[in-house]
Amino acid sequence: MRDRADLRPAAEPPGEMTFSLAGTASPDLSRALYAAVGARVCWTDRFGWTHADWARWLARPGLATWIAMAEGTVAGYFELEAQPGGDTEVHLVGLVPAFVGRGFGGHLVEQCARRAWRRGKVWAEDLGPARRVHLTTSTLDHPNARGNYLRRGFTVAAERTWRKAVPDPRAVAWPLPADPRPV
Repeated sequence: MRDRADLRPAAEPPGEMTFSLAGTASPDLSRALYAAVGARVCWTDRFGWTHADWARWLARPGLATWIAMAEGTVAGYFELEAQPGGDTEVHLVGLVPAFVGRGFGGHLVEQCARRAWRRGKVWAEDLGPARRVHLTTSTLDHPNARGNYLRRGFTVAAERTWRKAVPDPRAVAWPLPADPRPV
């Protein structure tokens, strides 16, 4: 997304959804959110990280974790990074399974992009304004993810194909109800 005017709003979610910027870096919370949101869609790249790895990642200047709440519980989160030259990268965005398929995803992505564009005003004040917001997705992500991003105003900048080793789902943080790997 190269211009904040490209951002298209989503339908209102079925209930109130609030967003808080994590003011304290918490490797424990970030690891739990990563597992809760990503395990079913094969987010596995960080599963081998140590507590120190998580702490180093979260201590990076310009990295922000936003927590989404709905119905009195954590509904999802997103991780943004203000990068040099005005780029803002959406590293992660997603819902916990209890909120998937209930009409919260579009609003989550919209609010993620809105906060990415507010870089320099709401967060990462010392890094200046955003000039571009970008993310990378995968066919292993939720089947509706790409369509959601496109409906919010993101465009495809590049496509590439590569193999990703996906561990047995029994090796994730806790057992999954079904194997999320494509057949």
